[in-house]
Amino acid sequence: MSTDSRISPDAIIVGAGLAGLVAAHELTQAGKRVLILDQENRANLGGQAFWSLGGLFLIDSPEQRRLRVHDSLELARSDWATSAGFDRDEDHWPRKWAEAYLDFAAGEKRQYLRDLGLRLTPIVGWAERGGSGAGEHGNSVPRFHLTWGTGPEVVRVFREPVEAAEADGLVDFRFRHRVDELITEDGAVVGVRGRVLAPSHTARGVESNRDEIEDFELRAPAVIVTTGGIGHNFELMEKYWPVDRLGEFPDTMLAGVPAHVDGRMLQIAEDAGASLINRDRIWAYTEGIENWNTIWPGHGIRIIPGPSSLWFDAEGNRFPAPNYPGFDTNRTMRTILETGYDYSWFVLNESIIRKEFALSGSEQNPDITEKDIGITLDRVRSSDAPAPIEAFKNFGPDFVVAETTEELVAGMNERSRGPVIDHDHLVEQIRQRDRQTDHPFSKDAQVQAIHNARAYLGDKIVRAVKPHKILDPEHGPLIAVRLSLLSRKTLGGLETNLDGQVIGMCDIGAVGGTEAGGTRTGAEDASGGGATGTVHDGIPIPGLYAAGEVTGFGGGGMHGYNALEGTFLGGCIFSGLRAGRAVANGGRSTGSGGSAGSVGATGSRGPVGNGTTGIESRGKK
Repeated sequence: MSTDSRISPDAIIVGAGLAGLVAAHELTQAGKRVLILDQENRANLGGQAFWSLGGLFLIDSPEQRRLRVHDSLELARSDWATSAGFDRDEDHWPRKWAEAYLDFAAGEKRQYLRDLGLRLTPIVGWAERGGSGAGEHGNSVPRFHLTWGTGPEVVRVFREPVEAAEADGLVDFRFRHRVDELITEDGAVVGVRGRVLAPSHTARGVESNRDEIEDFELRAPAVIVTTGGIGHNFELMEKYWPVDRLGEFPDTMLAGVPAHVDGRMLQIAEDAGASLINRDRIWAYTEGIENWNTIWPGHGIRIIPGPSSLWFDAEGNRFPAPNYPGFDTNRTMRTILETGYDYSWFVLNESIIRKEFALSGSEQNPDITEKDIGITLDRVRSSDAPAPIEAFKNFGPDFVVAETTEELVAGMNERSRGPVIDHDHLVEQIRQRDRQTDHPFSKDAQVQAIHNARAYLGDKIVRAVKPHKILDPEHGPLIAVRLSLLSRKTLGGLETNLDGQVIGMCDIGAVGGTEAGGTRTGAEDASGGGATGTVHDGIPIPGLYAAGEVTGFGGGGMHGYNALEGTFLGGCIFSGLRAGRAVANGGRSTGSGGSAGSVGATGSRGPVGNGTTGIESRGKK
């Protein structure tokens, strides 16, 4: 068994994704020695963040103010609360994390990243608009700040200082080391055991072998788990899929993340006594398309659409308000699955796709990823669709391009996984919408939404085309896109306090009621005393920390039921920062939203504090 290490680590980090790099950066800035383990090779350093578009959620930023967007922490708190819908006892720590993260997004976050060399593009995107009332899910204003350099740049600003620390002897990377067990002694986590996997020379994101070579055991005073979610583990996704809220799990789902995003460490941590909460909170997208140039198995890409495409179900019926492109992911997910089919259709034309289609992913936006200002400006001014979108039009199996409506519907029916679409029914719905574009007002709520989007300068410049008739030949050809569901993020996970310490679970068979400072789950018996199952005892497991998606981006699910977008990378950064600082400071963090006892929560009392927070309990289970 291998036990050697080039350093005697102060902390072991399991997972070399963004959250792990951030935690390592904070630790090495404090002079601590770090051992980083990952089951993949060095080519995958940075994990899923590398593939991202690089969106960051900021509040009342200079970029917003330049575009005359009036944002505030108060407005963002209200949007977050109505979107998260916290309504469970175990939402105690997620509420605290949400409050602390909002403070971070309105305060230190932008300067913290700027000091590392990260820059933003001037246009702020308006994601997850909701569209269903001021008191429901959605961003009231644009808050999606796009990184100049996309995901690779977000990774770079942390990777480079960590690699410099490696050169200085503070960091020891161990790739192809798969952790299978957390070592516990006297109730504390003191290290990890696992297996060294055979070398892999695969490129980033490509599925690697799982051939085992030898066992290993490594120890340190602290272990930080940063291994991501369950986005490529469809068996686990189906097990916890919220059928009551979203509908039946789809027969077809594309993979928005590489094969190594398997969620293994969730069970391994739970086996070591960790509390795992909100497993049914899963964030999948509704606008997935098959990648014609795949990197990992089942590789899907998300369309990030503007507001003008018409959205139809598998039978060719237009979705009702507010199921418009880019408005409310979970509501539209439920609407799609309620039809009994797991796919839907965009219908649009060349003018719409040129201006309104963007593809999520660093590799799908080479101009911004490569930080080429000339190509980026040409793309904005061009009358042609960006090259990656043209490639999907030409090679993507989900795209239909046609000169006539008859050709369009025939192509849609060739790609159908269910019913045959009636040509006349589909075309009449498009004509009804087209009649609402002859004047600067409309009774069609989607046309109204387009006018509203164009009232925002950022959307008018790059994201929302002027309303026009979709069937107008001057704007052709016609285009239809088959949309499948796409896995992406895990919104629940390991329960952690604000220092990233993992909360423990204990058997409540011997517990006569709720522990003081804890939160009980399970059914009480008829006498009201005791219960079967487990209890969140509110006590951190000594030596065990976690950050990133494995914690639902903080606390076990700081997003609640819905995400406002631009919050995933930020959640990895914030949680990695807090865990790293806590370990560096002997178990307590400093700065960035205060210590674990500084923010209270409504609902159950936790192990520290009992005040109230702007993130209240709302929504339904």
